[in-house]
Amino acid sequence: MVGMAATIRNVAIVLAIAAVVAIVPGGGTAAGLVGAAISLAFLASAGWVASIVYRQHRESIYLLGDRRRAVVYFALAVLIVTLTATGRMWLSAVGEIAWLVLLGACVYAIAGVVWSVRRER
Repeated sequence: MVGMAATIRNVAIVLAIAAVVAIVPGGGTAAGLVGAAISLAFLASAGWVASIVYRQHRESIYLLGDRRRAVVYFALAVLIVTLTATGRMWLSAVGEIAWLVLLGACVYAIAGVVWSVRRER
């Protein structure tokens, strides 16, 4: 029965927040602000994790060589820009196809580097 009470409480909290957003003037703006803050916190945490992974694997990354490392960095940059532009790219059929092609090319480039490194070892 304790689990049921917690569920009812959580549903009531969500309904109260929805009522505040719908009824209070400027509630939609506040909700947008909270959403943006959560997105920024997620982005900051993803950057922090990426920096930790980079520091832990720095020697392996430098052992790739300049050409392979450039391919990986370029593919990651294109991947980040493509994911950032997802909303705009999915507004048209050509954009959807370009989005899929870019993501596929990034995955293929990174996988190609991994395969070539494993083949040499």
